[in-house]
Amino acid sequence: MMSSFVQQTFRYDRQLKLLGEEGQKKLKSSVVMVAGIGGLGGTAAIYLAAAGVGKLILAHEGTIQLPDMNRQILMDSSCIGEERIGTAMQNLRRINPEVEIEGYNDKITYKEAEPWVNGADIVIDARYDFPERYELNRLCVAAGKPLVEAAMYGFEVSITTIVPKKTPCLVCLYPQISVDWEPLGFPVLGATSGLAGCMAAMEAVKWITGIGKPFMNVMHRINTLDMSSYTVAVKRNLTCTCCQG
Repeated sequence: MMSSFVQQTFRYDRQLKLLGEEGQKKLKSSVVMVAGIGGLGGTAAIYLAAAGVGKLILAHEGTIQLPDMNRQILMDSSCIGEERIGTAMQNLRRINPEVEIEGYNDKITYKEAEPWVNGADIVIDARYDFPERYELNRLCVAAGKPLVEAAMYGFEVSITTIVPKKTPCLVCLYPQISVDWEPLGFPVLGATSGLAGCMAAMEAVKWITGIGKPFMNVMHRINTLDMSSYTVAVKRNLTCTCCQG
């Protein structure tokens, strides 16, 4: 039988060619929080688990519903009506039993999520509504933790990495909640949310291992219908009520 060390090396053989042993060790010792494990966050969690992060902290409330199944690839049709978080944790352990999984059947509130954010090295925001995204942003600013802000709507994906005191925070970018925002029932194609999730996972891997250049101080957007994309520079709001305190 393979030794544990040899087995681990063999599992990550393909990416060791890219990250090197030092990069893989950094992943192994890292803790990533994924807020939301639907189509976007669930995809990010899958690839982070497959990559061999040491620990995943997951948060998502509620039960699996049939309309989730067009995009939430961590879920299982046989578990409709059951808690999302339990199914997600079970499926992630099947993908990589070496990863420690911690899960919470909760929304993001400041009080509940504070220890989760404090315990993470980097946070991925994959929540579907702005109130929870603002709470997560406030927590990351207070804790000084980087936040991968990934989102999609219809066929468009957007992503930026927020680093407190170095980049604009979410409130800098969106000072007010749009009155036109529809928190539930917005249009989603699974492949679009999956692309956003893959990009978010890549941002976390880059941050943890030090390879490449994270999307800091820029917002990157992709229209998946024609694969056009653009990147715009973003700046901190010097009067921001969140990150300038």
